[in-house]
Amino acid sequence: MTATERLTTATERVVTVAGDAADSLAATLPAATTLARVGLAVMLVAAGGHKLLQPGDWAVYVTDWLAPLLVVSPRVFMLVNGWLELGFAALLLADRYTALAATVAWVSLLATISYLSVVWLTTGAFGDVIARDLGLLALALVVFVDARTG
Repeated sequence: MTATERLTTATERVVTVAGDAADSLAATLPAATTLARVGLAVMLVAAGGHKLLQPGDWAVYVTDWLAPLLVVSPRVFMLVNGWLELGFAALLLADRYTALAATVAWVSLLATISYLSVVWLTTGAFGDVIARDLGLLALALVVFVDARTG
């Protein structure tokens, strides 16, 4: 057997073992839609909780031209959002009013992405947040679609 054939055989074994391990793990996990719903809820708990503990960290996303458009200060705006996010996370975790909670999440994420895209295009800031939020938007849409059609 040549070195290339040995390498090919070893690679095939590794792929088979890794595939078997992945199949075993997948068999122990809940359904993908449940994982998506719980994952979205956990993200909302983390973000909402952090907004309550450190609202100033989040207020930096409110630019100088947006702040006057808010009816409250950026800090209060983040505190209110924190409580709302915890409430919608509770609905998702309880699997109650899931379509409503997912709708609020995806609409909020879409608005955030839209606003931050303007900031990114004009200042170059927050491109990393936009990239992350696009993935979260997709997650929220998966939960929404499952709640409406599943």
